[in-house]
This record gives sequence, structure tokens and C-alpha cells, in this order.
Amino acid sequence: MSASPVLVLIASDPRTSHRAFEAMRIGVGVVAGENQVTFVLTDGAVHLLDDDTDELVDGDDIAKFRASLRQLGVPFHIEASAIPHASDWNADKHPVVHGAALSMLPAGVRVQRVPDELSWDTLLEQIFAADQVVTW
Repeated sequence: MSASPVLVLIASDPRTSHRAFEAMRIGVGVVAGENQVTFVLTDGAVHLLDDDTDELVDGDDIAKFRASLRQLGVPFHIEASAIPHASDWNADKHPVVHGAALSMLPAGVRVQRVPDELSWDTLLEQIFAADQVVTW
């Protein structure tokens, strides 16, 4: 039986949060299990491809994991509106697919952002009611 494809949608900004790296780390673990993984970077998460990792929380680890994904040829899908204009962005030439949109998600996948679209209490209720939950 083949494994289901996995989507890792990262929105956290690695300049201010460790969550972006944690999502990348988990995704690399899934890739290592020979599963098909699609990484989508939205909002501030595009800074995972910043050349200067000194300014990123977990910067050294981000550089190592990013290099592993590049070596495996795993691209990052980048939300069109989030692409930075800095000249040092993606200086390593990591493979990217420009113009990713949430519409590329498989049918039936629901994306809700807390607290903008969903309260913490409602999130907790949905977690307990769900068959499967993926967090990052």
C-alpha cells in the first residue's frame, strides 16, 4: 500500500518563531520515509529561504535542513504575494515553484488561521472532533 501524499503548509515567520523550522523538520522526516511531500511557504515563511540565516530563529538548523531538501530536489512552492524582493533571497537557488496558492490544496482540505478565522476554543473543539490533525 502506498503512502498518501503529505502537504506541509508553513506560514510562520522564521525571523520571529521556531514554528517554521519545526514544520520544515517534520516535513524532512516525512520525506526521509519516502513519502511524497509538498512544501508550501506563505506569508513570512518565505524567509526560510533567506541567505542570511543568522537573523532567523534556529538559523543554523534551517540552513542544514534546507540543504538536505535541496540535495533531494524537493522544491518549495511559494505563495505569489509573499515573494520578497530582496536580492539575497534564495541565494542558494533552492528549487521553487512560484505562484503557489491555497487553491492547490487537495479537495476537502480546510485551512483555518487562529485567531484570525477561528477562536482558540473552537480550534480545541475541532481537534477533539477530528479523525486526524496535523499541526505546525
